[in-house]
Amino acid sequence: MKIKLLFLILIFGSWHLSNAQDDLLDILDKELEPTDTYTAATFKMTRIAIGHSIETRKKGILEIVTTNRFWNTPTERSQSFVADRLTSRIALEYGISDRLSTGLGGTTWDGLFDGYLKYKLLRQKEGGGSPLSITLFQNTSYNSNAFPQAPNSFSDRLSFTSQLLIGKKISSDFSVQLAPTFIHRGNLSAGGPEKNHFALGLGARFKLTPHLSLVSEYYYRANPITSFDNYAPFAIGVNWELGDIMLQFNLTNAQRIVEDAFITQTRYNFNFKNPNLNFGFNATYVIHFKRHLK
Repeated sequence: MKIKLLFLILIFGSWHLSNAQDDLLDILDKELEPTDTYTAATFKMTRIAIGHSIETRKKGILEIVTTNRFWNTPTERSQSFVADRLTSRIALEYGISDRLSTGLGGTTWDGLFDGYLKYKLLRQKEGGGSPLSITLFQNTSYNSNAFPQAPNSFSDRLSFTSQLLIGKKISSDFSVQLAPTFIHRGNLSAGGPEKNHFALGLGARFKLTPHLSLVSEYYYRANPITSFDNYAPFAIGVNWELGDIMLQFNLTNAQRIVEDAFITQTRYNFNFKNPNLNFGFNATYVIHFKRHLK
C-alpha cells in the first residue's frame, strides 16, 4: 500500500513540475520577444563618392574629414608637378545620437563655409518591417569671397540644400540610394537669375572585399542654370576601410565639394580632357570618445 501511495505521489509531482516548467517557459518567451533587427552598413561611410549617404555615425563618434580635388588646366605649360589646381575641404563631424549627426567645414578654392544636420528618420529592417532606410539632410553654406560691387548682406551669401536620402541594402554586397534634392542659392552664388533648383541623385555601392567597395554617383538636374554651360556631376571610385581611417578615391567632373555648388555649378563634362576629369581623394579619421563603440 505504501509503495502504491508513493508511486501516485511521484506521478502527481512529475505532472505538476512539468506544468510549472511549461508555464515558466511561456513567461520567458513573452519576456524575450524577438527585437527588431535593423540592416547594418548599407553604406560603410557617411558619403558615397561626392555626396552624402544615408549613414549617420553613432553617438560620441567624432570624424575628422579632409576632401580634396585635383585637376589640370588646358594650357601648354603645367603650373605644378602633380596638378595645376587643388581644392580642399576640412571638416569636423560628430554623432549627437545614433541617428543624428552634424558637421562643420570650410573649402579653400571657392571660399565656402558650410554646416549640416543629418537625421536617420527610418531604418531598414531584416525579415519584414521597413524595406528602406530614409535620412533627412539639411546643409547651409556661406560664401566668404569678396564682392566689392555687390550687396554684402549675410543672407545674400547663404545657400541651402535639402535632401531626402532613400537607401536600400539589396544584398550583402549591393546597395543603392536615391536623393531627391532641393537647392536655394543665395544672391552672391555664381550663376544666373535662377535661385531654386531641383535634382535627383542616384548612388550605388558594390562590395568587392570586406574592406573594399566600388561606388558611383550621379545627379540629374531638372532645371540647371542657363547663363553658362554646366553639366550633371558624376563620380566613380573606390572606398577603402583601414580600421579607424577610411579612404575614398574617385574620378569626377565636379571640382566643387559642397552640395549646392557641385550639383548646380559643375562646369565641365565627364571625359578625359583637361580640366574635365578631376581626381578626388578623401580621408576620414574616426575618434571614439566611448571605448565600447570602437
